Amino acid sequence: MKNAKYSINANLVYKNGYSGKNVNIAVLDTGVFKHKQLDGCIKHFMDFVGGKETCYDDNGHGTHVCGILSAADIGMAPGAGLYVFKVLDYLGMGQTSDSIRALKYIKENCVRLNIKILNFSVGYLPCSDTAERIKILKLIDELWDMGVVVVAAAGNYGPAPFSVTVPGISRKIITVGSFDDIRSGKGPTDCCIVKPEILAPGHDIISLGTRDGTYVRKTGTSMATPIVSGAIALLLEKNPNMRPEAVKLALYNTCDRAGDSHKGSWGIINVDKLVGIL
Repeated sequence: MKNAKYSINANLVYKNGYSGKNVNIAVLDTGVFKHKQLDGCIKHFMDFVGGKETCYDDNGHGTHVCGILSAADIGMAPGAGLYVFKVLDYLGMGQTSDSIRALKYIKENCVRLNIKILNFSVGYLPCSDTAERIKILKLIDELWDMGVVVVAAAGNYGPAPFSVTVPGISRKIITVGSFDDIRSGKGPTDCCIVKPEILAPGHDIISLGTRDGTYVRKTGTSMATPIVSGAIALLLEKNPNMRPEAVKLALYNTCDRAGDSHKGSWGIINVDKLVGIL
């Protein structure tokens, strides 16, 4: 993560004391292991796969994502709170119906829980069940309209055009690609919307494992997405009343424009510029 932060100019923001304090992030994933690096970060856990009441992660993907978001030593926003919803199983697979149930819960409780960001490092192929795909897109658009900044992965089915996964194809939300992984999903969408809007590092990202003291490397847009979500948490710590539309515009105005190899996106996130340190 040290190299990843360096590559997106996340430096002065921490020297100025920002940590994502008082910003709560909902995470839809494989769950979370209560790694010591996440002490005090996990505020709530719900299991829509097995119905268990205590935190667990039988795959590791969710713990890795949560570490990128809020791990004490390496996380983008170590002061942020995490609301973790397990919607994927031990294979990293899941039913869209479980994601729909989780999204409905978040919609009904986001104001009470003060959830400001939804990190969706989960992608469903556009050929998945059409009715459930439409329900997911409708729910995340409604969350966006309610003031929740929804950040989704572009998926790893690129680099061909039209390879962005659901819900990353939504025209409203922020979709993240990886600038250093050739498999990163690319747009445009079938509605000719630029996707992904923003790029972040996603290759060989070191984050938390599912045993205390362990760290693992993972690659994909699932890793790039919490880097952007964590950066947005820093921005919302500074500007707590910022609407999702304003966050998206800030990303557009402050990113480093990508070269020819990344045409079709706005550019690469620049964290210090985003938070207004530079």
